[in-house]
Amino acid sequence: MMKLRCFIIFLLFTFQLSTFNFSAPIFHRGETSPLWGGQLVLAQGTGLEGLDMPREYRSMRSSSADPNWKNGNGDARPIAQGKTLKVAELEGPGRITHIWFTVSAKDKYYPRTMTLRIYWDGDTEPAVESPLGDFFAVGHGCIRTLNSTPVAVSSEGRAYNCYWPMPFRKSAKITVTNDSDKQVDALFWYVDWQKLPALAESVPYFHAQYRQEFPCRSGEDYLILDAKGKGHYVGTVLSVRVNQPGWFGEGDDRFYIDGEEKPSLRGTGSEDYFCDAWGFREFNNPFYGVTFWEGFESGDRGTVYRWHIPDPVAFGASLKVTIEHKGAVWDEKKKKFTSGFDERSDDFSSVAFWYQAGKAKRFASVPPAKERIPAYTAIEAEKYMLKGNYKPFARMKQDGDMWSGGAQILFISDTKSARVELPFDVEETGDYIVRAVMTFSWDYGIYDIYLDGRNVCSKDFYSPTVIAREISLGKRRLEPGEHLLKFVCKGANERSKLAGTSTTGYFLGIDAVYLYPVK
Repeated sequence: MMKLRCFIIFLLFTFQLSTFNFSAPIFHRGETSPLWGGQLVLAQGTGLEGLDMPREYRSMRSSSADPNWKNGNGDARPIAQGKTLKVAELEGPGRITHIWFTVSAKDKYYPRTMTLRIYWDGDTEPAVESPLGDFFAVGHGCIRTLNSTPVAVSSEGRAYNCYWPMPFRKSAKITVTNDSDKQVDALFWYVDWQKLPALAESVPYFHAQYRQEFPCRSGEDYLILDAKGKGHYVGTVLSVRVNQPGWFGEGDDRFYIDGEEKPSLRGTGSEDYFCDAWGFREFNNPFYGVTFWEGFESGDRGTVYRWHIPDPVAFGASLKVTIEHKGAVWDEKKKKFTSGFDERSDDFSSVAFWYQAGKAKRFASVPPAKERIPAYTAIEAEKYMLKGNYKPFARMKQDGDMWSGGAQILFISDTKSARVELPFDVEETGDYIVRAVMTFSWDYGIYDIYLDGRNVCSKDFYSPTVIAREISLGKRRLEPGEHLLKFVCKGANERSKLAGTSTTGYFLGIDAVYLYPVK
């Protein structure tokens, strides 16, 4: 009896391994392999299982490589304002296994104003439609690094990699559209794919759809997916811009499978659905993470992701995925607490990822670029006179990719008593979320920041590599006329050193001030 029981357990374990087949290199579960004459079974664990087995496909690539491949190095393509570039047009049957992009663009928010679309088998409607950055789990047009199983972003947020398997029968077309009013100077890409001898009819297509509500609609849960057909759900990216102080994430996730009125999958809180707890903080895991998180004040932003790779949500006829937009409600001065669980008016944007048989229902479309980024006024630091104890000096430093307007003001100081003042003008009275675009580098100091004499924050601008980031200076009532940002050095990170020396660095880099009118 014991031997029989052990044998049954072994069979059940083997069946579990055979059905969890996310990374099969040649055929999906249930396909017949001409090579082995039966169903392909791969054990899961290290990710290396099956690499020693023969392959029956032709490895292919579409890239931006110079057509003059022997002597040329013109490996990038520009995209003019409002134009679309065809990245790949592939003849099936096949499976895309890897996509890589990197971009040089004049628009600071190019990850959100460039749109990725993928079409299967000659369809006129895209199965994948998303701003470039959001597809790679980085929202708001921001530049961030990320390391997860299906997507990864390196090179300080500039190298995008995708590993979602994307099968197709007849053809595949990939396009990138520049929806901004500035030119994309260079797009580089690889699309690695497999030319297959056949693809079973049971294999579903990959889909991804971006959607946004700025702000979330009153009285309704935020809609992430509304699918019709048979398939399985594999991932969510959610980006949030906080429009009022406090914690936004008491909202529950809800999965309505096959038309049910009461969702059979119900959550306990936003951070709980994204596999975290007690709020958010930045981290990357293979299947879930927080790409970045700025905080709980008006104007703060964040992006989170959850990949249902070990636990895809299957549906036979339909799937509706929603999440509440509820949380703490305070007045703007955070003096009066109204509720810990009430509807909030934050900005939500999302990308839903799923596999589905046949053509998917169109439940959303990507809005125009200007609607994807909150309206703001950019005040470029290099256009204003800097004041302070310039020892030795301040100068403009140019880099077309890194800084808005193509330059920053670099303040070079050898003393921790440095002070810098940046005056700027406001044209209209209003409530604004004020954000400063600052540079972080290996020889930068720690500064207190004052707006019109009020200390708003302290920031350590040290970074082992040079990066530009927006930092929040809070919500402020600003009258017309001149206002003043002041930076007072209070020291430096112990790692901050001038290049090649042991001398402490107290430098400061100011790119711009952004004013976002409050709705």
